[in-house]
Amino acid sequence: MQADVLGITLLVGSFFAFLAIRVPVAFALGASSVLTAGYLDLPLMIVVQQMTKGLDSFSLMAIPFFILAGQIMGIGGISQRMIAMSNVIVGRIRGGLAMVNIMASMFFGGISGSSVADTSSIGSILIPMMKKNGYDGDYSVAVTITSSVQGVIIPPSHNVIIYALAAGWVTVTIDGISKQFSLSIGKLFLAGVIPGVFLGIMLMVISFYLAVKRNYPKEEAVEFREGVRRIVAGFFGLLTAVIIIGGVISGVFTATESAAIAVAYAFLVTSLVYREINRRSLRIILSESLKTLAIVAALITTSSAFGYLMTRLDIPRLATESLITLTDNRYVVFLIVNAVLLMLGMIMDMAPLILITTPILLPVVAHFGMDPHHFGIIMMLNLGMGLLTPPVGSTLFVGCAIGRVRIEDMVRPLIPFYVTMFVALMLITYIPQIAMWLPGMISK
Repeated sequence: MQADVLGITLLVGSFFAFLAIRVPVAFALGASSVLTAGYLDLPLMIVVQQMTKGLDSFSLMAIPFFILAGQIMGIGGISQRMIAMSNVIVGRIRGGLAMVNIMASMFFGGISGSSVADTSSIGSILIPMMKKNGYDGDYSVAVTITSSVQGVIIPPSHNVIIYALAAGWVTVTIDGISKQFSLSIGKLFLAGVIPGVFLGIMLMVISFYLAVKRNYPKEEAVEFREGVRRIVAGFFGLLTAVIIIGGVISGVFTATESAAIAVAYAFLVTSLVYREINRRSLRIILSESLKTLAIVAALITTSSAFGYLMTRLDIPRLATESLITLTDNRYVVFLIVNAVLLMLGMIMDMAPLILITTPILLPVVAHFGMDPHHFGIIMMLNLGMGLLTPPVGSTLFVGCAIGRVRIEDMVRPLIPFYVTMFVALMLITYIPQIAMWLPGMISK
């Protein structure tokens, strides 16, 4: 089948042209889809039908509940409890506040599922505290923003559900047999547990090395009774993630049902146990959740039409064949795919990239034998690293604003952390058991 070069150029070229003139991503996807449909003499109703089809998914209903639960726990005092609990566990290590920062992000990431939310909640408390205790401002920001990437890997993450949705659009042909991907949300959640914790441990190692080198302080020991009180208070918050993950894995709840139950539980804990949710904060929670949901829904609808046209123009097959022609070494192909995702993550936000690149890159890695659940975690980490890099590094911008550090002054301090994250990415890519061991154990 001959490639329609003009159609592909129109679809992809117009999309990047719209981005260049600062058209929002969702509108750029929709406009380029309409233009390409016109070129292909397709009725515009097909574009509308594909946009509607993008939202026609039961699993997709979990996303608003995950967003709402994250907002409730973020505003409802969970971040303070995570910090206090983490301080009991790792505070006495050299550079203790950095360790607390990373561990708190590990815990909070399993609730919010958002790197930016993690940085906003944890960072607004710990960055000023670290600076006051003698830590350099750039080090404080670097620790906070890099550890927040755990939030997009450790379950539950609404970005993982977006990936599962995008993967469901993909039809791949292997050995002459065509099949459509059907991913398990439970397996995706499980696949993110060990990589997320592994990333946190590696960040702790580099943070500890720098803390010793710069002679940062330790935290004072917490009295036993106070330590128990802090751990119990934090446990109530962590139970939200346990409900979501445990319910999905055990089969008691679907992802959507567990997310809805988590919202109810989060509201009860923050209003009755922590007592930090009032009428005013409830309005803020609902408003912020609605804004985030509107953005996600707009991206899903327009990217669904965009993905349909990519498939019609045979872009996924052409991308696979191009890489096979370039090299038949699976390790080189995986490296190229990682490089592409890292570069794209620097210029575009996470959700649209998941929706756009999954239909193109998933058939490539599947052809070389990579499990789609494994690839989902690799994509999350790649694009999470993109949140730390300009020009579209939203997590970097939030961290710098909180720490009052100029973005250009963060380049050098971030290098050791970025290298550490890249090493973690390579290990997770080439040692699939890191991601797939836990799903494999449960499925047995």
